[in-house]
Amino acid sequence: MTDRPLTLMAVHAHPDDEATSTGGVLTRYAAEGMRTVLVTCTDGGCGDGPGGAKPGDAGHDPAAVALMRRQELKASCEALKISDLEMLDYADSGMVGWPSNEAPGSFWQTPVEEGAARLAELMWHYQPDVVVTYDENGFYGHPDHIQAHRITMAALEKTGLTPKVYWTTMPRSAMQRFGEIMREFGDMPEPDPAEAAALAEIGLPDDEITTWVDTTAFSGQKFDALAAHASQGENIFFLKMGKARFGELMGMETFVRVQDTTGAAVPENDLFAGLR
Repeated sequence: MTDRPLTLMAVHAHPDDEATSTGGVLTRYAAEGMRTVLVTCTDGGCGDGPGGAKPGDAGHDPAAVALMRRQELKASCEALKISDLEMLDYADSGMVGWPSNEAPGSFWQTPVEEGAARLAELMWHYQPDVVVTYDENGFYGHPDHIQAHRITMAALEKTGLTPKVYWTTMPRSAMQRFGEIMREFGDMPEPDPAEAAALAEIGLPDDEITTWVDTTAFSGQKFDALAAHASQGENIFFLKMGKARFGELMGMETFVRVQDTTGAAVPENDLFAGLR
């Protein structure tokens, strides 16, 4: 037995990713006395600039965007009561097919071994009991999410540590509802059949989800964390719902457990099941 607190480490790609899929668990477990460590892999420099300027537009300065997003990330961490923020500060690779995917120094172009070595140092330092990141497709195919998955799994292998490991996901039963909500708030037209089929493949069937964590009581903090990323507001459609509706719809966070030595039964409702 030691005095070291139980520790959750979440490895995310960009500023604002921490809030979307893990804002609830980060806040909940901080409130329960766990140490919460956020590792953000990129600087977010491919995000929107002032006035919604996109990469390549005259008003978009990646360095200025990255600085702005760093400050927003710190505000989000305050809202979520995150204990420790670590930034790897790789250049944001942008969306699939963007020229920034090929830019030297971008996260997507970084050798997995290099990123994994840096993350392994953080794992040795913090000794996480639970690690959360994306699945092998980065949930929806974003290059930086895929790379975050790769370096996380490689770092775990490098360290030999055996925390419980989870990948974020969504139940397919909820995905159709999210599409309806997005259309309700004017963010997307009715998808064509091919797009609808692609959306239907995001997430997992409900019976393949191992872990359902109720974070409803902390949905207000999760909303505040998303709102802290004000520069990206047009991309965060959840903010258009308002806090009350957001709390109704975003209170359950779901995961697939891919590594475990505790023997805790699944489905489970606690990332720390078997550890306390």
